[in-house]
Amino acid sequence: MSTLDLYTTAPDAPLWQVPATGAARFSWDYDDGRERLLALYQKGKDKQWDGNKRIDWSLEVDPVDPLGAPDDALTLYGTPHWAKMTDKDRGELRKHYASWQFSQFLHGEQGAMVCAARIVESVPDLDAKFYSATQAMDEARHAEIYGRFLHEKIGMLYPVNDNLQALLGDTLRDSRWDMPYLGMQVLIEGLALAAFGMIRDTTDKPLPKQILAYVMQDEARHVAFGRMALRDYYKQLSDAERREREEFVIEGCYLMRDRLRGVEVLENFGIGKEEAHELSERSPFLQLFRRLLFSRIVPCVKDIGLWGERLQQAYVDMGVLELGDTNLDLLMTQDEELAERLDRERFAAEESARVAEVEEAVAHGASSTPGE
Repeated sequence: MSTLDLYTTAPDAPLWQVPATGAARFSWDYDDGRERLLALYQKGKDKQWDGNKRIDWSLEVDPVDPLGAPDDALTLYGTPHWAKMTDKDRGELRKHYASWQFSQFLHGEQGAMVCAARIVESVPDLDAKFYSATQAMDEARHAEIYGRFLHEKIGMLYPVNDNLQALLGDTLRDSRWDMPYLGMQVLIEGLALAAFGMIRDTTDKPLPKQILAYVMQDEARHVAFGRMALRDYYKQLSDAERREREEFVIEGCYLMRDRLRGVEVLENFGIGKEEAHELSERSPFLQLFRRLLFSRIVPCVKDIGLWGERLQQAYVDMGVLELGDTNLDLLMTQDEELAERLDRERFAAEESARVAEVEEAVAHGASSTPGE
């Protein structure tokens, strides 16, 4: 079945074209480059994996509870709308929310793939081109995996959210070579990492947990790359140039904060847009969710040297300024370790099952009489 047949609402057009500006840059300096970045490039090569093999796609997914979401995580919980819903309605609501979340992940990963390709094209340093090429492959794998999950396990997709599309467009239209880093590596991927982590750590469903853990292992490298490249570059900028980037960050953060409402889901359940916005704004779970989503962005922005007064005030207004002191390196290390631990546990369980099967076969053979 065509993807276009699975959308809850048809996209405005099957193909979105963003006019690109800027220069393609070639470097004729083939020296080794920055040791830290080349080490990250080596890690990017070593950590490539196949989503068809590493993920157990035979795992079943409950279509009315794909992520094991608790009731209080749903915006309508505790409202008169919830009281009127049947169990079937509530199951359908869970399905729509899972579809909406993973659809935005899918669209964001395609955007990340395009941005990684733009970085390969426009960044002046060859070592950064090398790493970005591995990231483009990572993002292709992520888009493939999220697309497969939505097609095969949920059977429903949502179009790209307007605010996510706006941020992608702003990132891609900017001619400055560092903007795909800032828009994608810092803002969109930082937001995605936090969203992935919240679902990964709360779901009791093994398939989405695998998908999110393995994707996050890659994303930890991507954010490290963005931090490394931008920290070096932004030290060279004038105050005016840094302020321009800070304005971009402020606008992007407000866009993403407003993106996280899932209003499209409520509209599909017959709730008007204005009421849907009000319900989303009052939801205690979404209030916490939106705040935690900046746990990866704020410390990264501070680390790369964008920490002017206006930017700090914007984070005060959002209630997230204190997140600037979060230990980002520790979070990334934990992301990588969790994926490795999940692999060990899965393969140890599979090995135990194989051993038990062999022992059972041997025991059965020993108990059989000759001629049987």
